[in-house]
Amino acid sequence: MSGIQGTQVVGRVALVLRVIARAGGAGLSLTGIVRASGLTRPTVHRLLKALAADGLLDFDEAAGRWHLGPELYVMGAVAAGRFAVEHLARPALRRLAEATGESAFLSIRRGDETVCLAREEGSFPVRSFVLYEGKRFPLGVASAGIAILAFLPGGEAEPIISDDAARTAEYGPTHAAGPLRERLAETRELGYSVNPGLVVEGSYGLGAAVFDPSGRPAWALSLTGIEPRFRPGRREELGEQLLAEAHRLSTAIASPRP
Repeated sequence: MSGIQGTQVVGRVALVLRVIARAGGAGLSLTGIVRASGLTRPTVHRLLKALAADGLLDFDEAAGRWHLGPELYVMGAVAAGRFAVEHLARPALRRLAEATGESAFLSIRRGDETVCLAREEGSFPVRSFVLYEGKRFPLGVASAGIAILAFLPGGEAEPIISDDAARTAEYGPTHAAGPLRERLAETRELGYSVNPGLVVEGSYGLGAAVFDPSGRPAWALSLTGIEPRFRPGRREELGEQLLAEAHRLSTAIASPRP
């Protein structure tokens, strides 16, 4: 019984950390964490105090908001040594941003979600702020998640596609299983995904999967911007540039390194 309780506590700790991470630099109030996690207020309060005592969370008293703490930064820096893809992707992000003027991003798959790891701002003065470091989306929602989901094996992808209740509740009927299957088919045909303002109206995105050495889609490069910058003609040019960089990055990841 104690093992079950211990596992439950670990799950709740992970949930609280993810909820706060999703808020990005803005942080979250106690009420916001309770609402987003679905846990009771006393439970959340106890977890926050315990995590803060170990430096895993930090409380901004002036704003009344909780943020990820310094110990998580240290852990992340250590873990980054095992996941050097961000370092490899930086030149690709810079090239994309410089060549297109749009904002370029690297996202990683984590379970049934994508998490944005890095970005490079383009020179065009009007930008979309849908995506930023630490932002999570369910697979199949943003352009990165569509690109990854499109190239997963069918047996792995279909349960994610079919389980659309939470996805449609948060992002609308355009993210139901039927429309999503159509976007995935289009992605496999083009080689890259197109998100025509489905998360935020007028904010477009293109995504291209990046593959690990075993050939599985584990990351994605993406470009985001406003709709007039992603119209037919230029959209295809952007897609080809994105595919070229994704292929180059997949090759670099597969190449032996010291």
